[in-house]
Amino acid sequence: MTDSKKPARRSQAWFGREDRDGFVYRSWMKNQGHPHDLFDGRPIIGICNTWSELTPCNAHLRELADWVKRGVWEAGGFPLEFPVMSLGETQLRPTAMLFRNLASMDVEESIRGNPIDGVVLMMGCDKTTPSLMMGAASVDLPTIGLSGGPMLTGRFRGATLGSGTGVWRMSEEVRAGTMTMEEFVEAESCMHRSKGHCMTMGTASSMACMVESLGMALPGNAAIPAVDARRFTLAQLTGRRIVDMVREDLRMSRILRREAFVNAIRTNAAIGGSTNAVIHLLALAGRIGVDLKLDDWDKLGSHLPCIVDLQPSGEALMEDFFYAGGLPVVLRELAEQGLLERDALTVNGRSLWDNVRDAECFNREVIRPWNRPLRPEAGIAVLRGNLAPEGAVIKPSAATPELLRHRGRAVVFENIEHFHERINDESLDVDENCILVLKNCGPRGYPGMAEVGNMPLPPKLLRKGVRDMVRISDARMSGTAYGTVVLHTSPEAAAGGPLALVRDGDMISLDVPARSLSLEISDEEMAARRAAWQPPPKPERGWARLYVEHVQQASRGADLDFLVGGSGSEVARDSH
Repeated sequence: MTDSKKPARRSQAWFGREDRDGFVYRSWMKNQGHPHDLFDGRPIIGICNTWSELTPCNAHLRELADWVKRGVWEAGGFPLEFPVMSLGETQLRPTAMLFRNLASMDVEESIRGNPIDGVVLMMGCDKTTPSLMMGAASVDLPTIGLSGGPMLTGRFRGATLGSGTGVWRMSEEVRAGTMTMEEFVEAESCMHRSKGHCMTMGTASSMACMVESLGMALPGNAAIPAVDARRFTLAQLTGRRIVDMVREDLRMSRILRREAFVNAIRTNAAIGGSTNAVIHLLALAGRIGVDLKLDDWDKLGSHLPCIVDLQPSGEALMEDFFYAGGLPVVLRELAEQGLLERDALTVNGRSLWDNVRDAECFNREVIRPWNRPLRPEAGIAVLRGNLAPEGAVIKPSAATPELLRHRGRAVVFENIEHFHERINDESLDVDENCILVLKNCGPRGYPGMAEVGNMPLPPKLLRKGVRDMVRISDARMSGTAYGTVVLHTSPEAAAGGPLALVRDGDMISLDVPARSLSLEISDEEMAARRAAWQPPPKPERGWARLYVEHVQQASRGADLDFLVGGSGSEVARDSH
């Protein structure tokens, strides 16, 4: 259909007017030098940018956006870049997750309130990807994602060093006395040596893979290094494609159907992806109206193998993954096992299978064949029991196999400050068979559900050579982290969940194969403790107060209750 036969574009409600208001809308835009013919009805493309020098992973997105603009111009569109709240995982306190929903509101209202026909989402760092996807989904315009790409491989004293994963490992070595502080500081400049987001299969890389497997980015988006010229090429092609998506009226709701989420869940298992993807995809599904439940993660993906040998589950890094063929190879492997919804539509107008059917693997040690996986069962396992009535999650591929069935004595920390006060105490009554329990770090409790679930181990056990213990919390952990760590326990302690009632010395039973997590006390004792429990005080004001009053539990994606769903792209009344 030619542009002349299409209904007037959304942006023409601003710029297609021959009246006073049309004068205002066009004239003020012209102060940037835009000629009159740019307002002739061509697609206006919003470039939603999370560039920020306070978000190191996204600090190059301003440059990358220029390549997107090239593509938009080439395809006959009119690109207009705008900033939204940027969430720097490493810098933002108390946790970037506290602001994911706020940033999604910024994205949603910026898109809906402006003369935009289609959107390019510029994302990279952990929470920038879900916040942009969630906000855009609630508007439902033609939308395409573009990740900033991973950093180059870290190098330290002749060995590779992965972002995040290396920090957790080396910090434990310092605490154990097997690495000096001077060596630790030297590694800072060796780990992160180029533009881009974390180059492990942490949350940033996992979410980039989620976007591609959902069909919301062009093939290859997930793995091209940030500094590789092919990342710029992809940006330019992304700019071209969004213009055609507007002409085709290819909206997010046509792509983000249940089959897309099925593909993403199975992909997350095959890549050994982050547990954080669980929360983000549940929230995204809620925005776009797809019925997705926590148990779907277990049902659809928990039995699948991890075939990608990347840290933290394996050894390689994202640069290696790209050279091996990247995510298209993984998607082809899934398809050939009958585990891909092949007809799922993607942003380039083709099916996911059409995009990946010819993908080639160039390194079978990095991307393993299906019959020689890195881990035989690597998806997210969902645990239930009287300690987690609404569910908890664990990533078996990052755990110690011998600890997946374990019974131990609880060593309890009431909050993160209590943990830091006690964990280094040589008199702490703890041994390697104990289970560390951390409370009040969930959505309401922190607030924001910080990445503190992978608790450092007691130094006296580290010196004995212990490198893993069962740990349970209502918190999250970095996708770069590892260990036998039970996360997202729901309901959380601050909401009165059973986790709030655990005491030092209680026996806890973990059985991952049976999907069980139990506190071994009687129902009568549980009721008595619950009767004595007092909820923590709410924040006094501002966003934190609004968040705590409206945030849903982790088992439902930790979105705000009043943000579930969307308001669409209807043009609002004039501003003057």
